[in-house]
Amino acid sequence: MKPSHGKVPISIVAIVVCVFAFVGLLYTKDIGYISSATVLSISSCKPELIIDHPNKSPSVEKKVNSAPEEVLGSDEEEDKDEFYPHCRVDRGKWVFNSSFKPLYSDRTCGYLERQVACVKNGRPDSDYRHWEWKPDECILPRFDPKLALEKLRGKRLMFVGDSLQRGQWESFVCMVEFMIPTEEKSMKRGHVHSVFKAKGYNATIEFYWAPYLVESNSDFPIIDDIKKRILRVDRVAKHAKHWVDVDILVFNTYIWWLNGYKIKTLWGSFPNEEEGYEELDAPSAYRVALRTWANWVDTTIDPNKTRVFFTTMSPTHMRSADWNNKKGKRCFNETRPYLKRGHWGTGSDKRIMEAVVSVTERMQVPITFINITQISEHRIDGHTSVYTETGGKLLTDEQKADPLHYADCIHWCLPGVPDTWNQLFLAYL
Repeated sequence: MKPSHGKVPISIVAIVVCVFAFVGLLYTKDIGYISSATVLSISSCKPELIIDHPNKSPSVEKKVNSAPEEVLGSDEEEDKDEFYPHCRVDRGKWVFNSSFKPLYSDRTCGYLERQVACVKNGRPDSDYRHWEWKPDECILPRFDPKLALEKLRGKRLMFVGDSLQRGQWESFVCMVEFMIPTEEKSMKRGHVHSVFKAKGYNATIEFYWAPYLVESNSDFPIIDDIKKRILRVDRVAKHAKHWVDVDILVFNTYIWWLNGYKIKTLWGSFPNEEEGYEELDAPSAYRVALRTWANWVDTTIDPNKTRVFFTTMSPTHMRSADWNNKKGKRCFNETRPYLKRGHWGTGSDKRIMEAVVSVTERMQVPITFINITQISEHRIDGHTSVYTETGGKLLTDEQKADPLHYADCIHWCLPGVPDTWNQLFLAYL
């Protein structure tokens, strides 16, 4: 059995942590995974972020074509601690458990958008719904919908970000809504702001669309021509006025920055308005925008009243060679996770992670990270692939036969991987 936490004097722990943090800041050059622990001020001599190199993890866990049944034995689980805030949840493995059942389906939960309802859209396999993430250091508790609703009693929870964050919101709603009588719940959807109400709990679970967090000319309506999108990297007020008086805020922003082009950015006052933009590479523009968001949080949020979370980047799986499937077509026809320890593909940009680290470590308001990146890197099987829609219409048979152009390896099937993100989220709540 591992020694339980809390028996070592706090002062000794603090000193040891400070030494390692100081050494790490001097010598660490590679950006890897953000710890899921709450970010604290560096002056407090407590760890802000834990950073590893993504390729330094131990050896391959199992061959990809191994038998799917991989249920942990009781002895292995007994050797772990109960979940604690600084547990390295990014270190672990996906375990197949045929007895594990999602709390909902895309047929029982009426709040899922067709884009992510893979079974409804014809996906024939089901194993992707029966994998559980098992951290090495601690036991990640199962999602308890009753506990989740009690945690939200009398509160507003708001997810803020892009369509991936919307998927996490829909997942959370579906993981609790079946506990609520029909007459005591409601959903009001909007293009920008959507609200699910749990009337008996006097609680709301909300989503606010802000794909860049800062303002842009493509927030809504969306400008399809990427080259015409312009960001006001120093402005957030148009969005942020909707975030005031929320008890729990969960932010994300990532995928919209990775369009292959330089980002047209504006800040300050320009006589010709949008003609005065400057083009920046994505990581630089991201860093400036995130500073604007961070400044709003630090100057507006009272941490005694509001908890702030940040969901790390959700990886894409567009290049099958990343997981040694050279004949593959993106994530198409992938039915099992890639189980190599520490796998890090080309769909996760370490420069963006570095920007998140550099900005948040200077913030005064504590930020809790929901560290989904490494966990999700393995889940090449979890995307909507060709079982989705485009332009509001399901893919045609002809489009499904062309996965190199039409397979969606960005968004995730629901139920699926985002349910695990919310499992982590609830553990921190």
